[in-house]
Amino acid sequence: MTTFTEAPWATRLRAAWTAAHSPVGRVPRWARIAAYAIPLTVLPSSLWRVAAVTFHAPIARGEQGSGELPSWLPMELYVVVLSIFSELLAFTAVGLISTWGEVFPRWVPGLRGRKVPVLAAVIPAAVGAGVLTFMWTLAMTVMSLGRDVRGNRLPADFPLSLHDWKGLLAVAAYAPLLLWGPLLAAVTVAYWKRRRRTRPLEPARAGGV
Repeated sequence: MTTFTEAPWATRLRAAWTAAHSPVGRVPRWARIAAYAIPLTVLPSSLWRVAAVTFHAPIARGEQGSGELPSWLPMELYVVVLSIFSELLAFTAVGLISTWGEVFPRWVPGLRGRKVPVLAAVIPAAVGAGVLTFMWTLAMTVMSLGRDVRGNRLPADFPLSLHDWKGLLAVAAYAPLLLWGPLLAAVTVAYWKRRRRTRPLEPARAGGV
């Protein structure tokens, strides 16, 4: 019988993935679900942008890929970078339920193994939750009124619309962003309460809630 040995890089990648997703002890089940859901609220809009702008898929209303960018930066590349950055930013919410949100990982120079100050995590997360909630609520509200955030009337071929399937697809892709801020706020509160009353790095028991 042939046996397969996992490559060292694959082993390290699997260990890093497990460490990034394994919650610490006493994390409420709802907080785990909320934290894991946050990157998923960003994913649909990221995929829509990449498909419509980078790959020029015929799924968007109007002309896509136009904008004010430096001549050296193609819009197609910018959209990919923006989407990856958005996903990474959303993924930081998982740190609020994981060990690397309580103790700095080994790859952080000068801080590895040290406890993460509670306010160093809570303040950025709380500010981010507030900004995201305000920003996306405002954007979706004014767009539903046919205006942009400056009060100008939206063009007839604006990507988000309720008048055809392309517009509805864009609405479905961007609507989950309304949940990003509130979910982050809820997970931040849970993190703050847990860190105030428990010691960090208590491993979660299998099947625990």
